Amino acid sequence: MVDNNKKWQLILASGSPRRRELLGHTKVPFVVQSIPTEEVSGEKNPCSFALEVARQKGAVLCDTLTPSAVVIVSADTVVALNGKIYGKPRDTQEARQFLTELAGRTHQVHTAVCLHYGWLGEWKRLEHVETTEVDFNPLVPRLLEDYLATGDSLDKAGAYGIQGQALTFIHEVRGCYANVVGFPLARFCSIMEQDFMKQIGEKGPWQNLFL
Repeated sequence: MVDNNKKWQLILASGSPRRRELLGHTKVPFVVQSIPTEEVSGEKNPCSFALEVARQKGAVLCDTLTPSAVVIVSADTVVALNGKIYGKPRDTQEARQFLTELAGRTHQVHTAVCLHYGWLGEWKRLEHVETTEVDFNPLVPRLLEDYLATGDSLDKAGAYGIQGQALTFIHEVRGCYANVVGFPLARFCSIMEQDFMKQIGEKGPWQNLFL
């Protein structure tokens, strides 16, 4: 059992302002602490690729900390079409290529969430990959160029962010919207409430451990 007099610490291993905003909706205090990684993987399957990169982001931080009452949250998002992985474009030209290939088709957004937590003197891990389907309209050249001009494509997997001007050509979303933003918040809360609490032998709202 956990020492109830000792609060747990929640660490977000990501510099993404979108993940920071989403995690903030839990109203649980957390700190942002990330160490840059190459974000590369030999995995060809999009889900496996995202999961390996998410693990790396958390594991590199584990190496700098003592495995005590701390939960490290890391995540990675990839866009996939027919098995092809679309990460962040290198430049506007590649962003245009990505969006042109996705136009008028249905693609998948996979976000892997990895939780490293210190328990009984060692690091344990919980992980999940959430998948959402997104339909793009055929792209009108004006809408495409207007969106590219915003620069929003350049730091987004698949070269678009669903919460902005890209909504002008997104027809339908099936699944978790927050997952496409970059962090499946409802799934994270479910993992914490059910899996994490069970693993450490606690009951009650998971938020109480951090407040």
